Amino acid sequence: MRVVQGPYGYVNRNFAKWEKAAMGEAYIIDAVRTPRGIGKQGKGALAEQHPQHLAATVLKAIATRNDLDTASVDDVIWSVSTQDGMQAGDLGRMAALDAGYDITSSGTTLDRFCGGGITSVSLAAAQVMSGMEDCVVAGGTEMMSLTAAMTKEKMQAGLKPPMMGSYNERLQKLHPQSHQGICGDAIATIEGFTREELDEVGYRSQQRAAKAVTKGHFDRSLVPVTLDDGSVVLDHDEYPRPETTMEGLATLEPAFAKIADVPLDAKGTTFRGLINQKYPDVEIRHFHHAGNSSGVVDGAAAVLVTSKAYAQEHGLTPRARIVATANMGDDPTLMLNAPVPAAKKVLAKAGLTTDDIDLFEINEAFAVVAAKFVRDLGLDWDKVNVNGGSIALGHPIGATGSILIGTVLDELERRDLKRGLVTMCAAGGMAPAIIIERVDGFVD
Repeated sequence: MRVVQGPYGYVNRNFAKWEKAAMGEAYIIDAVRTPRGIGKQGKGALAEQHPQHLAATVLKAIATRNDLDTASVDDVIWSVSTQDGMQAGDLGRMAALDAGYDITSSGTTLDRFCGGGITSVSLAAAQVMSGMEDCVVAGGTEMMSLTAAMTKEKMQAGLKPPMMGSYNERLQKLHPQSHQGICGDAIATIEGFTREELDEVGYRSQQRAAKAVTKGHFDRSLVPVTLDDGSVVLDHDEYPRPETTMEGLATLEPAFAKIADVPLDAKGTTFRGLINQKYPDVEIRHFHHAGNSSGVVDGAAAVLVTSKAYAQEHGLTPRARIVATANMGDDPTLMLNAPVPAAKKVLAKAGLTTDDIDLFEINEAFAVVAAKFVRDLGLDWDKVNVNGGSIALGHPIGATGSILIGTVLDELERRDLKRGLVTMCAAGGMAPAIIIERVDGFVD
C-alpha cells in the first residue's frame, strides 16, 4: 500500500492496485478537433450544424488519418454536458454511425459537466489498461449555440435556468450551489486576486492564442467541418480576439453582478445568497467579464486510445502514453477549486512532482481558476497554457478536455518535451486530471 497525504490532511489513499508492472498500458495514437465556432445562433459558422455532424467530423477524421478498421473499434466513449434536444440520445453511438463506423463499434455518452472531455479519455485508458478493450475512440461535443437557444426558450416558458435544474431544498441545505460565474467572483474575493491580475490572465490568453494561430501550432490536430458536398463550413477558430488590450479589458463591465441578486424562487433565494449560506462573511466583489472568462463556442474533439498489442498489429505508431488519471471533488458551493487537489492527486499516483511536468493545461473557465492553479502549485506561466486557453479560444464544455489533451500533445512534440498534465474545474465542485508522456514508437 502506498499512503499519500491528501490535500486536506487525510491519508490512507490506497493506490496498491495502481502498479504499472501489473497492468497494461494505454497509448494515444492520434488526436483531432474541429475549429471552435462562435456559439451564437446567427453569428457562428457552426451554429446551423447538427451536433452529430460535428462529432462525426472528428470521428471520421481519426479513422481516415489512421486507416482505422472501425469494425475493430471496441467502443466510442463520448462526452456531452447538455444532453437535451439534438444533443440527447447517446451522441457517441449516433455520431459513430453517422461517421460511417461499422455497426459492431459500440458507443456511449457521459456527463461530467466541463470535465467530461478528460473523463472520456480516462475511461478509454482504463478499459485498455485493464485488458477489457484494445481500441477505444474517446472525445466529446458541445454546441453551445444550441444549448443557449434551448435555455432561452425554457426560461421564456417560465422554467428554471439550467444551472438550477437540480435545485432542491434538501440538497441546497447540505451543499448550496450557485452560478459558476458568481463562484468565480467569490473565489477571487476570498483569495485576494485583483481585477488587474485576472485581466492579465485574459490578455495573456489572447496574445498566446494569436501567436499559436499565426505560427500554425494547432494545424496538426485541426480538421475542417465540411458539408456532404465537400464545401467548407469552418476551417479556423472563430472566437479569438487578437486585438485585445489591457486598456480595453479594463473598460468591460463585470458580467455577473446583475444576476447575483435576481430571485430564483418564491423564497427570494439568489445566487449570491446561496454562496453566503456557507460563507456568510464574504462580500462578493465582481471581477469576471467577457474578456477574462471562457468563450461560448461550438466544437468537438476525438482521441484514439489503444493497447500496445493493437497498435503493433495494425501498424499504428503511438504519440503518447497515458501515465495516470485521477478525479477529485471539492467544495460544491465554490465549485471551481478542485483542479489544484486533482493535480496533486494525479501527480501522487504517477509518483511525480510538478517539476517533472513540462507543460500544463488548466482550462480557463474563469481567469481566477488559472491564476489560483499557477499560484497554489508554484508554477511558472511559461509552462502553463502556452498556446492560450478557453478565454481566447472558447470552451465547448463537453469537448474541451479532449481538445486540451490534443493541444498539450502537439506542443510536447513541437518543443521536444516529455510530459503534460491536463486538468479543469467542473460543476458540482469536481476536477478530472490526466498526465500523458510523449513517446516515439514502442521501446521493447
